[in-house]
Amino acid sequence: MLRAALIGLPSAGKTTLFQLMTSVKEAAAGGHGKAEVQIGIAKVPDLRLDRLTALFKPKKHVPATVEFTDIVGATGSAQSLVDVTAYRNADALLHVVRAFRDPSVPAPHETIDPARDIQSVEDELILADLSIAEKRLERLAKDLKKGKNVELERERDVLTVCRATLEEGKPLRTLNLTTDDVKRLRGFQFLSAKPLLIVLNLDEADLTGPGGSAAAIARMGLTGIGGHAATRMVAVCAKIELEIAQLDAADARSFLADLGLTESGLDRVIRASYDLLGYISFFTVGEDENRAWSIPRGTNAQLAAGEIHSDIQRGFIRAEVVSCEPLLQRGSLAACRENAEVRLEGKEYIVQDGDVINFRHAT
Repeated sequence: MLRAALIGLPSAGKTTLFQLMTSVKEAAAGGHGKAEVQIGIAKVPDLRLDRLTALFKPKKHVPATVEFTDIVGATGSAQSLVDVTAYRNADALLHVVRAFRDPSVPAPHETIDPARDIQSVEDELILADLSIAEKRLERLAKDLKKGKNVELERERDVLTVCRATLEEGKPLRTLNLTTDDVKRLRGFQFLSAKPLLIVLNLDEADLTGPGGSAAAIARMGLTGIGGHAATRMVAVCAKIELEIAQLDAADARSFLADLGLTESGLDRVIRASYDLLGYISFFTVGEDENRAWSIPRGTNAQLAAGEIHSDIQRGFIRAEVVSCEPLLQRGSLAACRENAEVRLEGKEYIVQDGDVINFRHAT
């Protein structure tokens, strides 16, 4: 299960967006200022799976999912980020940033300044990580005095680079680390190393006005934020999403069209979270079930088979593969076979986003 945790300053709309994405009702914060963890599952919108379901008319339709966590009552301080385990167990962080102007919802700093708030929370992540790195380096220095240890020396060297980066005010996600070094750091669960999706909560006028969200982002001086591979930005309007949530599917589509929008902001957030984590979907289809399976980009066919069942991975023989679009255009697997569009691939084949696969395996 892919896991993403929502963070943000008070009154940014974090919990509202969480509830809308997951349909989880609001929970009260824990007593004595203790943070209360809410967990909900969101379905990843995928038009391809919807079209495959319309084609095959299966008994079940199972989209990919992302698990979202909201921490109600967390103060946003460095210490609170360290103390809440749910933040550190997440695969990615979603920072909900207030950009809407509403006098009835007081802003923590009295003024609306998205760039300031983005940097403020980033600084908290960096401070939390710096504390952990410094403590571990102190312990390593003591351990290495007892004798030479190549692995501990490599860990010290990597952590020294991390500390220097954090001291410069840069998050660890900006580092280009080797696969081995990433594994060495995994146990520390550094917050600033996690992929970050900035969710900008706009006014309706900013989202639907001239130039749309791109123009609003430029006016706020945020154009350069989110350009890094591990940092993205998506704009939503919680007010619009609340209105959409009250409508049936047909009315919601009409409402979005009237606003000049092609999809809801929630769909963009969920899909951006999925993509940020580096995951793609392949599909299995049939009369009983159409399902989207989540795998990391670059996964080979045998490992992908293991997502369905470990027995299929162990007994893997071949993968019958057809790309989604030819299948939808032809209308059947038989027609794709007739046109040589169904391929037999071996265990080392790298599964592509949108592949429709039938795994052949020994029982």
